[in-house]
Amino acid sequence: MMPVLFFNTEKYERMNRREFTKVMTLTLAALATLLFAADSFGREQRPNIVLIMADDMGFSDVGCYGGEIKTPYIDSLAKDGMLFTQFYNCARCVPTRKSLMTGIYPQQVNIKSSVSLAENLRAAGYRTLMTGKWHGHPGSPSTQGFDRFYGLTSGSCNFFNPGKRRPGEAIPAKDLGQVRTWEIDGKQYKPYTPTDPKWYATDAFTDQALAYLDEYAGEDRPYFLFVSHTAPHHPLQAPEEEIAKYRGRYMIGWDVLRQQRWQRLQKLGIAADTWRLSPRDPDAPAWADVEKKEEWDLAMAVYAAMIDRMDQNIGRLLKKIKELGEEDNTIVLFLSDNGACAEINNQTPKVPPGPIDSYRTYDVAWANASDTPFRKFKQKTHEGGICTPLIVKWPTAIKPGMITRQAGHVIDLQATFCELAGISYPKAQKGEVIHPLEGKSLLPILSGKTRAGHDWLFWEHMGNKAARHGKWKIVSLGRGKPTDLKIWELYDLDADRTETRNLATQHPERVAAMAQAWQDWAKRTGL
Repeated sequence: MMPVLFFNTEKYERMNRREFTKVMTLTLAALATLLFAADSFGREQRPNIVLIMADDMGFSDVGCYGGEIKTPYIDSLAKDGMLFTQFYNCARCVPTRKSLMTGIYPQQVNIKSSVSLAENLRAAGYRTLMTGKWHGHPGSPSTQGFDRFYGLTSGSCNFFNPGKRRPGEAIPAKDLGQVRTWEIDGKQYKPYTPTDPKWYATDAFTDQALAYLDEYAGEDRPYFLFVSHTAPHHPLQAPEEEIAKYRGRYMIGWDVLRQQRWQRLQKLGIAADTWRLSPRDPDAPAWADVEKKEEWDLAMAVYAAMIDRMDQNIGRLLKKIKELGEEDNTIVLFLSDNGACAEINNQTPKVPPGPIDSYRTYDVAWANASDTPFRKFKQKTHEGGICTPLIVKWPTAIKPGMITRQAGHVIDLQATFCELAGISYPKAQKGEVIHPLEGKSLLPILSGKTRAGHDWLFWEHMGNKAARHGKWKIVSLGRGKPTDLKIWELYDLDADRTETRNLATQHPERVAAMAQAWQDWAKRTGL
């Protein structure tokens, strides 16, 4: 349909020639934009956007990033699309989701100063759908631009039953007894107790996503679907048949596992020849020195089973998109919200990992293996905490089997999705001036071009700090003030992405300049 413009002729009669010319120029520009959008970004041109996020998953856990866990569907995305080797998050679930949703740094985010990507996409005519974990951005999905939402509003939950005990089952284990708030289309439940005894969170999030796709399949509009998994975040819980696939697989221990993943990363071309495998974390014992190896094997087996089950559900989602005839016109993205989690939270020491009444973690040593080849974990701003797998499949634009070493960040997703939708990022929202985008569109990279990337990237979380400028990165574990140059480490990421050769004493001037840039950023963002 052609857009219709209504003119107030009486108003224009009172204008002088200069004012009239200005108004008409703006009006004709708006008309041209609408005509271009109607012609170039119709339902068949503007792609559906499917964003899939894992929770607390390490860099090398999935097969296409060197892992041994069976992830054929995630791997197929890489085979048919593009794999990023240098894509960043914000070190933890809350700040990452804030930046992902807004395109700005998490320190800048609040209701009045930001606009969610779902709000922008809905304004552009997209159907906006979400299942899984919200956690981070102010409000809830139902108030931040999503037409439909099914999931929990914060944290993680018992994978078999986030609510009250059901007849005939054990008491569901919870994190320090916390009861998570669940929300379904704006209605909140606390607790939320599924009636189906076979309910499993990873399955349930996908079931609802598939139901949404079926419900809106006939619409003459594109959709944005965000499936935000809680797997493999603790508690370690998975169906017995999935765990059985991996029992005994990890009796080799984390030291051998890290070496095996390192070798595959090199063979895949993800790790460069100049890198070194980072040493085992100082808080992780040698595998040869640990007792009860069968218990350690079980913990990692359950973790692997959770990722395996998530991959199976991603396969279900990809199959549905294909069945609906929308595979070619759908861009699918997969990433993790932060690095592997080294937290130790074993609240049920007498109940092994796996069942409904268990609340266990897989702890530092296995997290160190999950983040092979990098140092550190979730919450930290070393590469192991902030570097995420990112895989993007888009048949109409991305050549199969591409690997890019161009750096990107979750702040780039808002700009990318706005460009896909053919819209500009707004300067104001609900009468309030908002922060301008910090992110830049990834579309040049996806089309095989070299993007004018970020001059600087910055991080801060729980005192952990970092800044990246070109190939150089400074990073601190949070001890001391940023003005104290002794707290900063310096790395050449081109030669040493695994951060094994600290060059701070060799380049004190560079450290000082980058530390000052970090301080300027912290002041600008209100940190």
